[in-house]
Amino acid sequence: MDKDMTIDVGYVAHLARLSLTPEEEARLGGELKQVVAYFKKLQEVDVAGIEPTIHGQKVHNVFRADVRKPSLDRERVLEQAPDRLGDEFKMPRIVE
Repeated sequence: MDKDMTIDVGYVAHLARLSLTPEEEARLGGELKQVVAYFKKLQEVDVAGIEPTIHGQKVHNVFRADVRKPSLDRERVLEQAPDRLGDEFKMPRIVE
């Protein structure tokens, strides 16, 4: 993007369904220009030989092991239901 290239903040705001005042458009225009300038600066970094990564840190599963444990008795729970349909709770219809 050239230095003299302007960013149409009104158009970008329209695409994002934002309603901005003229003051906000002017302020955000300046901020967007700074963001674009920063990306241009990042393009100058030599990344030859560096593997692309998705995560900056090693990703690992933080879930506990799935261990079977005693649970509530199904029949005892269903006995307390206001209404049931076989082995399931019967719920009121919520969608017409």
